[in-house]
Amino acid sequence: MSDGAYLLELGTVPYLEAWDLQRSLAGAVSQGAVPETVIFLEHAPVVTLGRRTDAQELHVPDDAEVDVVETDRGGKSTFHGPGQLVCYPILDLRRHGKDVKKYVRDLEEALIRTLAQFDLSGARFEGLTGVWLHPPPRKIASIGVHISRWITTHGYALNVDLDPAPFTDWITACGLEDAAFTTIARELGRPVTVDEVRPVARDAIAEVFELELEPLPADDGAGLWKQPVHSRLSAG
Repeated sequence: MSDGAYLLELGTVPYLEAWDLQRSLAGAVSQGAVPETVIFLEHAPVVTLGRRTDAQELHVPDDAEVDVVETDRGGKSTFHGPGQLVCYPILDLRRHGKDVKKYVRDLEEALIRTLAQFDLSGARFEGLTGVWLHPPPRKIASIGVHISRWITTHGYALNVDLDPAPFTDWITACGLEDAAFTTIARELGRPVTVDEVRPVARDAIAEVFELELEPLPADDGAGLWKQPVHSRLSAG
C-alpha cells in the first residue's frame, strides 16, 4: 500500500536556503503537520562538507566561483552544481523500517532504477555509499543523509550533464583518492537535461519507497520555497 506524499520540484536553489527548507519540512513531518515530502532541485556551484570531512580533502582555488558549506549530513566532501539532479527525501523512517542502512541502500536502489531507464547499469561497492558504473569504476551519484528522530534530510546527487572536474580539481570528493567521476551525458555521448531525468528519478523514488506522490505547483522554483512552510503546503 502506497503512502501519500508531497512532491516539490524546484529549479536552481541556493544550498543554504534549500537546507533551511529541509529543516522546516522535517519539523513539520515529524509533528504530522504535513505528509512526507520529496524535493527535486539543482544547486548553484557549492562544495558541501559532511561530518567526516578531512581538511586535506579541500583544495578549492582562491578564484573559484563556488560556496563552501559545512553541513550536518554524514560522509565527506562533495560538489553540487547545475546539471546535477539533487533529491532530498524528507521521510519518516518509522514508516520505512527504522533501519538507516536499509534507507541508504534504498536510495541507491532508486538511483540504479533511474540509470537503468537510460540503459546504464548502476553498481554498488561494498563499504562505499553512492552508485557507480563499472568497469572501470566511475562514480555517477553521491549519497549523504542526516536522520534525526527517524526523519531524514539531505539525500542524493545524480550527475546528469556537468563538468565533473570540480570533484577532483577542487576537492578529494567523498574522500576517495584517484576516483573517477562521470555523468549520464558523458556515458551516453549526448546532451542530457535534468528535466529529462527528473520524471524517471521521481518514479523510481515513488516505487522504492512506496509513495503516492502528489505534485505541488513550483512556480518554476521562483519564490515558492521562500514562503513559510506551513502556509505554503496548506495552500497547496
